[in-house]
Amino acid sequence: MAVLRRLPALLALLMLGAHFLRGGETPLVLLCLLLLVPLFVPRPWAQATVRWALALGALVWLWTLTGDVRQRLAFGEPWLRLVFILGAVAAFTAWAAWLLRDKRRRG
Repeated sequence: MAVLRRLPALLALLMLGAHFLRGGETPLVLLCLLLLVPLFVPRPWAQATVRWALALGALVWLWTLTGDVRQRLAFGEPWLRLVFILGAVAAFTAWAAWLLRDKRRRG
């Protein structure tokens, strides 16, 4: 069951790495790949590291969303589908981070 809770985080990190690869940010691609290792380390600090990285990743998706929508609006191109797709990717990344929360802290 614990592996199933980490699978969305694995997919979110791979999507984030692909996003950085498309932008030519090789160090961030390597960071996303390195974050796959602590994802499966059963220590609270490792899970917290990945959780924070995914939270920042969701913010990266939202930042990309706003920049791309502005660009499409400036050129008079359609933008609504872009909002749905990148919004869903940002929500998925945030959900993956939420799944990694520590169950013992929930009262």
